[in-house]
Amino acid sequence: MPKKVDILLIALSSPILIGVYENRQLIDSIESKEKSSDVLPLLFDELLKKYEVQNLFYANGPGSFMAIKIAYIFLKSISILKNIPLFARDAFYFNNNQPIKAIGKLYFVKISSEIKTQKLETVPEMTFSLVDVLKYNEFSKIATPLYEIGAVG
Repeated sequence: MPKKVDILLIALSSPILIGVYENRQLIDSIESKEKSSDVLPLLFDELLKKYEVQNLFYANGPGSFMAIKIAYIFLKSISILKNIPLFARDAFYFNNNQPIKAIGKLYFVKISSEIKTQKLETVPEMTFSLVDVLKYNEFSKIATPLYEIGAVG
């Protein structure tokens, strides 16, 4: 009988991170520098064969809008086809609230609960990381991508 797990996907930039959680604890992780549109079907094919997936979680932005769209459409399709709930959390949760590259010298920043763009001259290295423990109450059932962020330009 396959293990019952939750899957967390962070596909906002390279590398793509996938966490496998059993009883909310991280038990396995996958990292890929491939394009999400190329590698997600392959990785999830393996994961869905190996595990009984209970819930899907992902970072819904900000970041690369194309990467966010691909992740959302991919996970939403699995969610619908396999009847697996999909949850989301903003990307700042996975990078210690550091600025996230938008375009040029513009970066997404989160001040209180508001996400804005700011011009920054020097920015710390941005890296995303998987959480060790999934706290369900820190994710939203509203899993649509964060498109309401102001236009970048």
